[in-house]
Amino acid sequence: MLNRRTLLRSTVGLGAAGLLSGLRVPAFAQAAAPLAATTRTIDVDGRAATVLGLLRPDGGHGLTLDAGGRFAVALENRCGEPTLIHWHGLTPPWEQDGVPNLPKPLLAPGETRAYDFPVGEGGTFWMHAHTLQEQRLLAAPLIVRRAADRAADEQEVVVLLHDFAFRSPEEILADLRKPASGAAAAGGHAMPGMAGMAPMGGMKGMMDHGSMPMAGHDMKGMMDHGAMPMAGMKHDMGGMAGAGGMAGMAMDLNDIDYDAYLANDRTLSDPEVVRVEKGGTVRLRIIDGATSTAFVIDTGALEATLIEVDGQPVVPVAGRRFGMTMGQRIDLRVTLPKEGGAFPILALREGSVERTGIVLATAGAEVRKVPGVGSIKAPALDLTLERSLEAATPLAAKTPDRTHVVDLTGDMAGYSWAMSAENFPVKQGERVEITLRNHSMMSHPMHLHGHHFQVVAIDGERFAGAVRDTVPVPPMRTVTIAVDAGNPGKWAFHCHHLYHMATGMMAYFAYEGV
Repeated sequence: MLNRRTLLRSTVGLGAAGLLSGLRVPAFAQAAAPLAATTRTIDVDGRAATVLGLLRPDGGHGLTLDAGGRFAVALENRCGEPTLIHWHGLTPPWEQDGVPNLPKPLLAPGETRAYDFPVGEGGTFWMHAHTLQEQRLLAAPLIVRRAADRAADEQEVVVLLHDFAFRSPEEILADLRKPASGAAAAGGHAMPGMAGMAPMGGMKGMMDHGSMPMAGHDMKGMMDHGAMPMAGMKHDMGGMAGAGGMAGMAMDLNDIDYDAYLANDRTLSDPEVVRVEKGGTVRLRIIDGATSTAFVIDTGALEATLIEVDGQPVVPVAGRRFGMTMGQRIDLRVTLPKEGGAFPILALREGSVERTGIVLATAGAEVRKVPGVGSIKAPALDLTLERSLEAATPLAAKTPDRTHVVDLTGDMAGYSWAMSAENFPVKQGERVEITLRNHSMMSHPMHLHGHHFQVVAIDGERFAGAVRDTVPVPPMRTVTIAVDAGNPGKWAFHCHHLYHMATGMMAYFAYEGV
């Protein structure tokens, strides 16, 4: 029987393929792979939703490229409004990064822009709008496969997670910014004593074609401006890999309650069922593309091995639960039992009961319905997993040439967020260490464009951690990262919670002379 989703999917697929087969690629981009930012329709629990997407001419979503080659792409804007796409995790030349007016303007409707740069060494990456359009699902996987990946005797499964709302992102942001009750109405909690802090400046043209206010806060008398007090907080609570709790702390975990949580555009009411082989090995490339939701990945009956984070290999870590925050990616390897079966791979919403996911199923296996709401709240993410990670290829040991301390501050009552400076200057060739100190009661997934960095300290305790591009900084914690400045530009450096970035938590890793 042809159900509603099958009908929608077939209609959308034919429409996308038909629409995109005629991509108007101009002469300057003839050698580039065509990609279109466009509208599409998905089914969300029986209700049709018009969203955005990044589609190939065959109607497929996203890109798969070979490591060591070129990122040669012609991006056409077919979504009817200005947009621009960021290639998250790649290290392009600055002018091809995809942040509005940094330095290139938004792509006008009907305009095509060519991109061409070395794609790099491979990994699980993604691409997304650097505007509020990200909330409308203008995002897609960007997989760069190494020769070893192509030769491996394993099946690759890509999972893009998202949080979905029928409301527009502008409505969500307006609700968050309503005085006093706004944060609570959106699902968050006001932090006592933080209202009425003064704004610090503006960020013209950065988000949604307008100016986005940047808030900064005087924290004197509230937190030590020197060494951040960490007594009794040095080690995370809970023993789960990648998740745990903060005893006695009133954390604000989720400030927005969404209509649905998606895995590859689908909820658990009708999840994607991926056919796999009995006894076979599967590599899960999981991307947290949500705008404001962190997840705990639960592999259930399957023991998993974490092999990469943010596209960068790590010393393998075994487990069944792994936390990931917005913008991050994790690669897990699982082996199916020889007797086969159906195995849900779930993404549990941090601190809550909602969940999404996919199902790995062997031929003939019974696939039982998995409720979209669990019986127990998922734990809050902490730094337990981060502290256990070790880069397979760490940065060379080197004394930093320059250090920066970045204070992350916020106000749930007025919904404004900030970093302690607008620019963090660097010079070409320097080793730079940045200490991120979170003075707020929400976690901030901090992302640096155009570079990979290594996590080298948590709460002042040094270690040789993972190389990545996005790292969470939980409330009242500090994380230090080291980065080699080898890609000149004025790079965006921001919180990957979309609405924190939109209301001020964005700065620049700025090379002198650029």
